[in-house]
Amino acid sequence: MYSRLYHYLSINHILSDSQFGVRRNHSTCLALINVIDEIYQHIDNRDKVLGMYLDLQKAYDSIDHDILLFKLYTYGTRGKIFDWFKDYLSNRSQYVCVNSAISNALNVNCGVPQGSVLGPLLFLLYVNDIENCIPNITVKLYADDTNLFIFGKKVDDLIRNGERYVSDLNLNKWFNVNRLCLNIDKTCYTVLGVPDCDKNSIKLKLNDIELQQAESTKYLGIIIDSHLTWEKHIDFLY
Repeated sequence: MYSRLYHYLSINHILSDSQFGVRRNHSTCLALINVIDEIYQHIDNRDKVLGMYLDLQKAYDSIDHDILLFKLYTYGTRGKIFDWFKDYLSNRSQYVCVNSAISNALNVNCGVPQGSVLGPLLFLLYVNDIENCIPNITVKLYADDTNLFIFGKKVDDLIRNGERYVSDLNLNKWFNVNRLCLNIDKTCYTVLGVPDCDKNSIKLKLNDIELQQAESTKYLGIIIDSHLTWEKHIDFLY
């Protein structure tokens, strides 16, 4: 079923081009090259860059089955195959075992079956339409890693667009209607192409909560610093 579904998604170009996770001929290396090359191009044009790294709480476990089935149907999974997926997600239960003591079983009404072949692909389908809520910005995706890179000539424009894109009007609203939760504590941003003396004045808020500005952050295993010197990543490896 995985092979049939993936083949259908591929020949119809349904999966987003900005999604690099768990796909054939895609990798973390390609995702990094795609992002870093775009950042370098804008910095060479003397643009400012705002990188936003969004963290989703237990993304795979939060998938709503009804919403997932609706999206499967919308993308063209119909008839007996749709019924098969509906049955596949239904009547699942879980329990906890600690020191040979077993809890009562409870129904699982959300989440993709982790450890399964289909689980990661179903998650990609679930988040596939996220970029539609920000038509002018490409959302960089690697499975549940969700990142935004915003470019502009002025810092004020970066901050205004950053808050607007992630506010209730756009990404945050998409998270809410899809029953996914953004972890504010682990969500951060970096500013590139801006002098250090000006960075302290930059404040980015989401729902009146100030987000953390980081000098460096790990992105797909690589530590990206705000000056693109790669010193922190080299020191980490060393």
